[in-house]
Amino acid sequence: MKKENRNIKKAVCVMSGGMDSTLSAYMMQEQGYEIIAVHFNYDQRTQTKELECFENICKSLHVKQKYVLDLDFFKQLGASALTDKSIEVPTEGIEEGVPVTYVPFRNGIFLSMAAAVAEKEGAQVISIGVVEEDSSGYPDCRENYIEAMQNAINLGTKDETNIEIKMPLVHLKKSQIVQEALHLKVPLELTWSCYKNENEACGVCDSCRLRLNGFALAGVQDPITYE
Repeated sequence: MKKENRNIKKAVCVMSGGMDSTLSAYMMQEQGYEIIAVHFNYDQRTQTKELECFENICKSLHVKQKYVLDLDFFKQLGASALTDKSIEVPTEGIEEGVPVTYVPFRNGIFLSMAAAVAEKEGAQVISIGVVEEDSSGYPDCRENYIEAMQNAINLGTKDETNIEIKMPLVHLKKSQIVQEALHLKVPLELTWSCYKNENEACGVCDSCRLRLNGFALAGVQDPITYE
């Protein structure tokens, strides 16, 4: 039996099936990391579609190790249009302030669970596709917050565990994300961004608007289907 190669660089990639987290994973692979893919089912509106996208993206990346983690906590919590169907997903343009599609402390919980995976797998990096400047205004996508989580994770794990949280897209605009994805030959047709629909993207929710605007500014057509 071969011994495990401790020199292998591993990155735990939090992957929703969306464009940003997919590009982040491709960037980690480009940098020589072996990808450990982590996906969360939290009873979000497009859970089935996101999981399908995640599985297809993992095949495209030739991922050997993946985790699909189920969280019913968010459904109990509600408080977001993504997890509480009594709250409508806004379709009238980008909201001011923190939008109703914000899921309370979602990235904090995701990163905590990813840290447990990273410690178990001996990974040096956690990758997350947060975007600060051109996002929907979620507080858990801010660079200083992610840096604080990295500090907390390293304080709360074994002394020999030293995890870096990489957020390679944090200062990019959506058009730059599209351009970088095309450069790395990311299969954008496998990704999903819509908050409302699972068959054809609505084209009018915050996430669809940001995505479509990014493609328009990049001067290319989005390969997914819209209503």
